[in-house]
Amino acid sequence: MDAIEFSYLDPTRDDTHELDRFVQAHPQGSAYHLAAWCRAVSAAYGYRSQVLVARRHGRVAGMLPLCVISRPFGSARWVSLPFCDLGGPLAEDEALAAALAAQARAALGARQLSGLELRCSGAPGEPAAAHLAGRKVRMLLDLPASADELMKSYTPKLRSQVRKAAKNGLLAEVSSAPAAVGDFYDVYARNMRRLGSPPHSRAWFEAIQRHYGPDNLYFVLVRHDGKTIGAGCVLLCGERAVIPWASTLADYNRLAPNMQLYDTVLATACERGARQFDFGRSTFGEGTYKFKEQWGAQPCPLAWQEWKAGASQPQPDAVKAGPGRLRPLVEQVWQQLPLGLTNSLGPRLRRYITL
Repeated sequence: MDAIEFSYLDPTRDDTHELDRFVQAHPQGSAYHLAAWCRAVSAAYGYRSQVLVARRHGRVAGMLPLCVISRPFGSARWVSLPFCDLGGPLAEDEALAAALAAQARAALGARQLSGLELRCSGAPGEPAAAHLAGRKVRMLLDLPASADELMKSYTPKLRSQVRKAAKNGLLAEVSSAPAAVGDFYDVYARNMRRLGSPPHSRAWFEAIQRHYGPDNLYFVLVRHDGKTIGAGCVLLCGERAVIPWASTLADYNRLAPNMQLYDTVLATACERGARQFDFGRSTFGEGTYKFKEQWGAQPCPLAWQEWKAGASQPQPDAVKAGPGRLRPLVEQVWQQLPLGLTNSLGPRLRRYITL
């Protein structure tokens, strides 16, 4: 390997245009690797971020974004990256990617950090499906060049479900404007309470909208009689798109708003030049997995690693498939709380829940 120079960059203050171009051109680059994600984490939750940059002959050859995450009465650690499925090193070759991870691990002690969490992805199609039972996977879909071709690629059953949503009087709007955050957040927060999970703050989504901007973000809002009943937020990175958040109101499920939502999301991604769509994390074989699979998405295993400071090997089972014993009880309690309370208390808890 040629001589490599390592340095740290502050994505909240330093120029990141060269880094973002590297991410957009890299075949495994994701919207989460863009500087906008670290900037939103800092703006909404106050966590410090750095990017470990590797240069070869003066040009960027690799990068590893890192956020310092701490919990009350706990020690701080580096996470790459929090609040999403992906992070980890991007590099021109595997040897340099490993060197970036090793460089970060070696710096933990000097920076008084307890560990490093890398949220990486395996190769699509590997391992075989027989080995994926109970595992967390990303669901990836190759996109055609146009929305018309996309519709033709659907199975007859899927096309029928999409058309049913339209016949039910549902209308979809695509927007990148700040005003869309409010409509999106109302549906998202209500759905999170229904699921028994603390929501992000509205300030988080305002930061996402502000830092990604119209070139790398759009919202899809599904309405019935003027009321927003479904919403999704899509992030773009070169020819790749990902949907970190999508929600519908359960009272309107009979109208199939989720079908209208995802059809519009995917069609818009095609028209915006995306050629791969990431539906996000699911447990192999379970309900959300099957919903994504019907659109043609294929599983790609997640390969997360947790390293303790000074350890020579990562911790086992970094990607947990099942809930803890107390989780069902906590969810039941949360579902009974008033919406105003969950929207107020939830973000205070959510900043410490990095999934």
